[in-house]
Amino acid sequence: MNIVYVAFRGHFSDSPRALYEALLERGVDATHTWLSAEHTAATFPAGIDTVTFGSPECIATLEAADLVISNDHIPLDWEKKPGATYVQTWHGTMLKRIHNDVLWAPEGRLAYLDQDIARWDLLLSPNAVTTERLRKSFGFTGPIHETGLPRNDLLSSPRREEVRAQVRADLGIGPEQTAVLYTPTWRDKLVFEKAGSQDFEFAIDLEDFSARLGEDHVLLLRLHNMVMDRLEVVDGSAVRDVCSHPDIRDLYLAADLMVTDYSSTMFDFAITGRPLIFYTYDLESYRDEQRGFYFDLEDVAPGPLVRDSRELVSAIADLDQIRSEYAESYARFQETFCHLEDGSVTERVLDLILPSASASGQSTSISEGDDVRADR
Repeated sequence: MNIVYVAFRGHFSDSPRALYEALLERGVDATHTWLSAEHTAATFPAGIDTVTFGSPECIATLEAADLVISNDHIPLDWEKKPGATYVQTWHGTMLKRIHNDVLWAPEGRLAYLDQDIARWDLLLSPNAVTTERLRKSFGFTGPIHETGLPRNDLLSSPRREEVRAQVRADLGIGPEQTAVLYTPTWRDKLVFEKAGSQDFEFAIDLEDFSARLGEDHVLLLRLHNMVMDRLEVVDGSAVRDVCSHPDIRDLYLAADLMVTDYSSTMFDFAITGRPLIFYTYDLESYRDEQRGFYFDLEDVAPGPLVRDSRELVSAIADLDQIRSEYAESYARFQETFCHLEDGSVTERVLDLILPSASASGQSTSISEGDDVRADR
């Protein structure tokens, strides 16, 4: 069996990585190939077979696959071979509207992505409230399975403290330092229309951040994969550029709190139970003009919405108040969006797509005519 993995068009990360690692542990008899990008090839562990995303070899690899596992659209021209299965894990719970539900998109973009949606055989949903939003936004008529996201199993793993300590050490974060993980999402018009000098806005006053919080705090900057520009990090700055860190799940564990805006990272990070602060300096523009929301963030957020950098730094300096004030809303948020994240998602998904491959290590194969798409 040939299995091809794709994460964010060339990364070794996310749910495809979690499924790949579990398949290796199960001893499934298969050939494993990852699609990589030129700028990410060095982040893949030694011994993994990769082909460059978008290359002729990549197209041939996809067309020869028995099983394709992706966490995003594969916006390439390729034909799925008869009998092959394409598992779409997607990459998070949505606050912001996606695909057919967006307020604006470049002409032709959605129609082109629809060609990939037509190849999907089954789609994973992270929680009950997201399932119908996925179906409607993508116009997907196949089975959607409420499983949770395999990538998040590590956040509930017995290894989580070990991983946290190792990642913090690798990043040079001291035991007494507070690591603030900043995960802003991308702005559609900055990316597609190049409406500014860069395709992201860094709206934090670093001088104020350092002056008021001191060396006890470091800011881990993790931009969305759609954003290519980077902040120029100066030696001695409070900022650590972790955009090229292979997998954000490690950064969730390393962080003591998250600052985000409208990113789906909020739903993953909530599994940790650590504080969340929402830096929503362009809330009205983003919600009402650029993208649109599926629900009112102000009503649901498990942490404060702040509107300028000074207010943000003040919130970071008073986490005890945030924990106390938002304890009930945080618990409701977890119950709504994290109810399937129990550390066993990967096993559920593998039992779904490869039911004859037991955790004890039996091998399996998918042959033409096998039905791996039946809902449970």
